[in-house]
Amino acid sequence: QLQLVESGGALVQAGGSLRLSCAASGLTFSTTSMGWFRQAPGKEREFVSAISWSGGITHYADSVKGRFTISRDNAQNMVYLQMNNLKPEDTSVYYCAAAYQVTFYLSQATTYDLWGQGTQVTVSS
Repeated sequence: QLQLVESGGALVQAGGSLRLSCAASGLTFSTTSMGWFRQAPGKEREFVSAISWSGGITHYADSVKGRFTISRDNAQNMVYLQMNNLKPEDTSVYYCAAAYQVTFYLSQATTYDLWGQGTQVTVSS
């Protein structure tokens, strides 16, 4: 079954850390670039981070650079987002997304072919 399933969202205090996970199934993960996006209530979905299918190229939104780290495990069909020094403005639903055989324009939501259902991250001040 073709799907992405996110996990790891939680309520955390400012300054804390979380690791989000995304399990992919039904696709050729080793040739699929992966991304994380987020959407807060009343706001548009925004790019957070992306990683190419080899893991050799990563991208980050300016707002998370130095705090978030994306990684992947092609043997396990998993992608992760390690989030450190969380801030209240990081509160959002976080979505995992897959882009088949693409390594360009990974910061654009329209590049992606498949989306997960999201996991809630809430950062309290």
